[in-house]
Amino acid sequence: MSAPAITPVFVRLKLSLLRNGLRQSGGRKAAYITSAVFALLFAALQLIGLIALRGHAHAESVVVLAVAVLGLGWAVMPLFFPSGDETLDPTRLVMLPLRPRPLVRALLTASLVGIGPLFTLCLLVGSVVAVARGGAAFAVGAVAVVLALLVCVALARAVAAANVRLLTSRKGRDLAVLSGLVIAIGAQIVNFGAQRLGASGLGELDPAAEVLQWVPPASAIGAVHAVSEGSYGRAVAQLALSAGALVALLALWSRHLTRLMTSPDGSTLPSAESAAKERSSTGLARLLPAGRTGTVMDRSLRYVWRDPKTKAAWVTSLAIGLIVPVFNAWQGTGSVYFACFAAGMLGIQMYNQFGQDTSAFWMVAMTISSARDAYVELRARAYALLLITLPYATLVTVLTTAMLGDWRRLPEALGLSFALLGAMLATGAWTSARFPYSIPQEGYKNVAPGQTGLAWISIFGGMMAAALLCAPVIALTIWLNVSADGDDWTWLLLPAGTAYGAVLTAAGLKLAAPRTARRLPEILAAVSKG
Repeated sequence: MSAPAITPVFVRLKLSLLRNGLRQSGGRKAAYITSAVFALLFAALQLIGLIALRGHAHAESVVVLAVAVLGLGWAVMPLFFPSGDETLDPTRLVMLPLRPRPLVRALLTASLVGIGPLFTLCLLVGSVVAVARGGAAFAVGAVAVVLALLVCVALARAVAAANVRLLTSRKGRDLAVLSGLVIAIGAQIVNFGAQRLGASGLGELDPAAEVLQWVPPASAIGAVHAVSEGSYGRAVAQLALSAGALVALLALWSRHLTRLMTSPDGSTLPSAESAAKERSSTGLARLLPAGRTGTVMDRSLRYVWRDPKTKAAWVTSLAIGLIVPVFNAWQGTGSVYFACFAAGMLGIQMYNQFGQDTSAFWMVAMTISSARDAYVELRARAYALLLITLPYATLVTVLTTAMLGDWRRLPEALGLSFALLGAMLATGAWTSARFPYSIPQEGYKNVAPGQTGLAWISIFGGMMAAALLCAPVIALTIWLNVSADGDDWTWLLLPAGTAYGAVLTAAGLKLAAPRTARRLPEILAAVSKG
């Protein structure tokens, strides 16, 4: 007697999970329906746009790149949003007597149920319509749509299965915080790409499309265009690449499923050797000053390296601080002064210093009994930030200057960057004591409920104050650049800006220390909320 088919069971299970999830609360149902409506509306508009692209000289380049980006999205989404689909965790099925091949087939079919696959299907259909010419091309397009859709879904499943131990752990859930980095960097890349296309036309996409048309799942769409041009051999090769990728992904997925079903979970248990190595390793701590200053610096740097939200904020600031000036310089539309963006982005990390500690701030508060203790605490945190920010801001400024070839303005750009950094350290120390707020450790929110106003005042109010504090250096820069013989003295802006930034930092720390010592109970209550 043959075993019953499990594929219909898994499809019904997927539908039941969706239905029961919507029954949990009205807010969740409203959010799901709203997101579904917007996604489907965007898919419909995208489908219409792709159909309208039919006959355009560069239609193939657009659709090939679109499908390639779509495949990349399917690959990374399970890493950043592991809780978006409960069926991504096959370890829930380990107690069931299921073989890998039927399980892969059932899960693959169930994965085709949802908004994501429907959105992908719309894009693929529009891509085929945009490039297909003739009955043979549309026939190949039908096969290409199925292949590309299955490759996308199998890719997501293979990635999820390979990383499921990580994704279902605490560290894996914290990985989702880095999705903000992907969105921020992606938005900047899309912005600069759109500017470049607007200036040069869609022909700029052709070189990239020539390469990506051989990379699954985009190769399936490339096969449709190849048939339209009569290149049947190339079409067969491109379809074979997509089919081969699908087979390889299914085999990889099946192998990981077998391993998950038969091996114990030891992913979260560090080996004795690695644990001993971490205990005996001091690393950067050996180079830090002795006493409280070195201890606080070491703690702050460990937050940057280990705390997911602190790390995400730093990595995002580092990336955007580099992308904005360098991309503008690369396009030939930038200025050496854009390098100040790096110092500004990293200076924001000084704001809400105590909120980064969350409820653990009580241990810090126990060591602060005077304004002197508070001053040393704030100064050490500023030193830790400067340890990263100073060399980074210098590197970005030099790189931007080199790309523009405007070496004469390097001293004034560095002086402005250091002055801005000093102003932000000063205002950040003061607002940390005056407007502290809590940062939730779980989820995607960076501000606890009810404290949004405090966050806005702290960050944007502090940034405006920092801009005003930099006014003397900005005015001096303008005056030297418009003066007849000012070019001979612009080099003075580097030592002047550096000294001015140092004075501002010292003054800000001195002003913030007494307030911090007086308001310790209020700060502790604010940062422990949520």
